[in-house]
Amino acid sequence: QVHVVESGGGLVQAGDSLRLSCAASGGTFSRSTMGWFRQAPGKEREFVGGILWSGVYTYYADSVKGRFTISRDNTKDTVYLQMNSLKPEDTAVYYCAVRLYGSGRYVNEYDYSHWGQGTQVTVSS
Repeated sequence: QVHVVESGGGLVQAGDSLRLSCAASGGTFSRSTMGWFRQAPGKEREFVGGILWSGVYTYYADSVKGRFTISRDNTKDTVYLQMNSLKPEDTAVYYCAVRLYGSGRYVNEYDYSHWGQGTQVTVSS
């Protein structure tokens, strides 16, 4: 069915930027939401931000507001997580997830039905 792939992780220094990409295929996404989550070693998975597939509405966790931005490239079926002013506490495996329908503000793992494999982001001090 739906296939989700994240990419763009890597090792950077504090203050640097990274852009993660997420591509979803194999479904109908006209009413879907794409969510970003992250999980650091020894911690539970947490919500980072979400975007309606149309790209007209985004929302973020307080910990990343003002630093992270979610957007779409309208020329291809790709959603981006632009991460600026990275901090060591941003180090985590970042996951992209898809919810195929609904109109809420979805911030929990159980709100999403399809997940990517994760991409590692490491921020050194």
